[in-house]
Amino acid sequence: MKLATIYSGVMMSLFFLAFFLIYGGAHLYVFSKVKAALSPGIPASLFLALFLFLMVVTPVQVRVLENRGLETFARFMAYTGYLWMGFIFLFFTASLAIDIYHGLLRLAGFIFHWNYSALFCDKRTALILSVAWAAAAGVYGYFEARDIRIERVVINTPKISRAAGKITIVQISDVHLGLIVRGERLKRIIAEIRRASPHLLISTGDLVDGQINRMTGLAELLQDIRPELGKFAVTGNHEVYAGLDQAIGFTERAGFRVLRNEGITAGGLINVVGIDDPAIGKIAGFRPVPEKSLLLKVPPDRFTLLLKHRPSVDPESLGHFDLQLSGHVHKGQIFPFNLLTFVFYPVRTGFAQYPRNSSLYVSRGTGTWGPPIRLMSPPEVTVIELIHSGKGK
Repeated sequence: MKLATIYSGVMMSLFFLAFFLIYGGAHLYVFSKVKAALSPGIPASLFLALFLFLMVVTPVQVRVLENRGLETFARFMAYTGYLWMGFIFLFFTASLAIDIYHGLLRLAGFIFHWNYSALFCDKRTALILSVAWAAAAGVYGYFEARDIRIERVVINTPKISRAAGKITIVQISDVHLGLIVRGERLKRIIAEIRRASPHLLISTGDLVDGQINRMTGLAELLQDIRPELGKFAVTGNHEVYAGLDQAIGFTERAGFRVLRNEGITAGGLINVVGIDDPAIGKIAGFRPVPEKSLLLKVPPDRFTLLLKHRPSVDPESLGHFDLQLSGHVHKGQIFPFNLLTFVFYPVRTGFAQYPRNSSLYVSRGTGTWGPPIRLMSPPEVTVIELIHSGKGK
């Protein structure tokens, strides 16, 4: 077995361990809220506990079913389990918000010696409010996740030649092709790409999900898109979870050139430099290459596009690239998770200008990870137009 495959397995195991600790804890919280509000008897409590346990382990059930070739059943379980995951997250955050509200009332009562008991929700009302919010937001989020938006960015630059005039780049990111994001969604994404008529198509990682088996025909759908200046992709963390070799193989069959710590000049017009995702960093034999050294190898008089899955900007690279394209954070995907992603990545979505004429664009992502739900974070296909500014040749 290849070391990369072993590492992918270890990474997936660690991911699942962390996931189940957090996800299981959320279900214990839900169980405690239902018990406190409804006081169910022993049989009902045992049934609830069993149901919640089965929902916690559903991602593992999905993986086992898929590995055994039971794809239809695996997809059904994936939809069931991941829709439930979205519901639980929304319920948890709503219930937590009510707990915080009650805590603030108690603190105010302690400080000001006033009685705020009339402003409290009883436990049953709090449960009903949390369930209602989770159900309503979940249904809305399911349809928002299917509403692909086009985001346009226009950059005027002297590094695009007068002869070229304009170069159109389309970025997709975090598509997460797998059991849930399949052919129907991919065809809609491809339709939006074709509508933009790009000179260059970019995938900034997580094209595939951790479940990559039996994706017959999906690579061929993407293969039919042949932009004039090519198609380029970089690895994301889910390429590692899916198995790096097979994920890269799928991406290449889809017609992308995977840039792994390397850069090229596409059509003699624009530099494209791709950086491997840090999740690959512990694979034996992998040696990271400093971004700056890669950027210095491409012609400085050409517009330089830097592709990185995660929206972290290396200060050493500033001034050596013009535009970094990233994804990864999905803008949190389901509000209010974006408040947490902000802690790690200050630019959660959209365009940001940096010193020395470098800039960053962060995609909200084109698909979904886990729950097929997006709330206040619709999926996007990004269309970037580089226009000759009137200066230079």
